[in-house]
Amino acid sequence: MDRRIQKSRQAIMNAFMRLMSEKDFESMTINQIAEEANVNRGTVYLHFADKYDLRDQCVEAQLNQLQLSCMPEEGLVLLTSKTALLRTFEYLEQHASFYSIMLTSKGSAVFRNQMETMFRQSLNEHLDSISLDRELNRDITVQFLISAGVGLLEWWITRSMPYPPSVMVEQYWKLLNRFQLQMFEENSVLKLEK
Repeated sequence: MDRRIQKSRQAIMNAFMRLMSEKDFESMTINQIAEEANVNRGTVYLHFADKYDLRDQCVEAQLNQLQLSCMPEEGLVLLTSKTALLRTFEYLEQHASFYSIMLTSKGSAVFRNQMETMFRQSLNEHLDSISLDRELNRDITVQFLISAGVGLLEWWITRSMPYPPSVMVEQYWKLLNRFQLQMFEENSVLKLEK
């Protein structure tokens, strides 16, 4: 992509994020975004179909960057790797303004859905490489882990990150291990009873 085109595109995305911190998404207009980015309205439409497309592409770009930054090593899975999880919390802490805006705005459902999709993809790849207990339903297990992970991240960000990333990861990891241990013990008891 031409450098000027990249610069215009980034200026529009930055302007959009600044406006998101000040205004409700639904009341925001393309004219306001263009004015904030110091470009004309037509330039915005060269890059984005409408403000919804702009929002979706901003979210996608941020989540792609999150994934690249947090899982650079082959085989790391976001919700099942302590290293990837710590990188994720640290990345979110460094980019708190974007994530806070996206999770507290009316567009939060779109953002949350895209984040869940990213986590689902990562988990499915991981679960393909391991054998899941026969008594556990794969769909339910994936949804449980996604809801727990995304919910915890969302809670942490919307509450202004009350604990450092290392504490969040340690606590989450302990909870996951207890859940796994408890499931293992329950399965052992069930097998012994049979």
